[in-house]
Amino acid sequence: MKKNLSRLGLATLAVAGLLCLAGPTAAQVAGGTTRVDTTVVESTQIAMGWSVKKTLLGKTIYNEAGQKVGKVEDLIVSPDKSLSYVIVGAGGFVGIGRHDVAIPVTQIQSTGGKLVMPGATKEAIKSMPQFTYASDITNRDQVLAAAAADIAQGRATLARLEKKSAVATADVKAAIDLQISTLQLDLKSAQTKLDEMQQASVARWKEFEIGVKAATARLRKSVAAAVG
Repeated sequence: MKKNLSRLGLATLAVAGLLCLAGPTAAQVAGGTTRVDTTVVESTQIAMGWSVKKTLLGKTIYNEAGQKVGKVEDLIVSPDKSLSYVIVGAGGFVGIGRHDVAIPVTQIQSTGGKLVMPGATKEAIKSMPQFTYASDITNRDQVLAAAAADIAQGRATLARLEKKSAVATADVKAAIDLQISTLQLDLKSAQTKLDEMQQASVARWKEFEIGVKAATARLRKSVAAAVG
């Protein structure tokens, strides 16, 4: 029993040492950008048998006045395996409307068993740029690029159909004009969905992904029918 208590005490000290500042903490909550291009992993760092993830994840963060300012939602581990940022969520209800930001671990202290961020407020955290995982940015860019390519191909096909229609006989022209009409509608729909996704905040892009992909799928089908 004594041995277990001793290990628990050492684990607590080890984790506290990871969080504590070397000097006074600045009152400013964080820097200007919150996009972190490091690998997001489940922390495997162990402090005397106690996981850093289990020690920090889900814990409430307070300011020096004892007011709740957010909660640790995730951990960012840098390439050298050290804990560099904590992802702090402020506001919202059951995850809805929550504003996540990346806070350098050096701005958080372990004080009296609590995680404390001096000078922080919920409003200050909400005013920071929202954190977005680098992998999500990459996926979003891929969806946007694929949709833009489909739209470009659709416009090129439309231009060829219009030229073809201009010199076609009456019977052939009617069929071509029907393809043109369908293609125009699908192009408009795809462009509208793409614009909506581009205008939305980066953090909300997935809400528009299904609509963009469905619209571009219809567009590709119309292009294939026109080419065939």
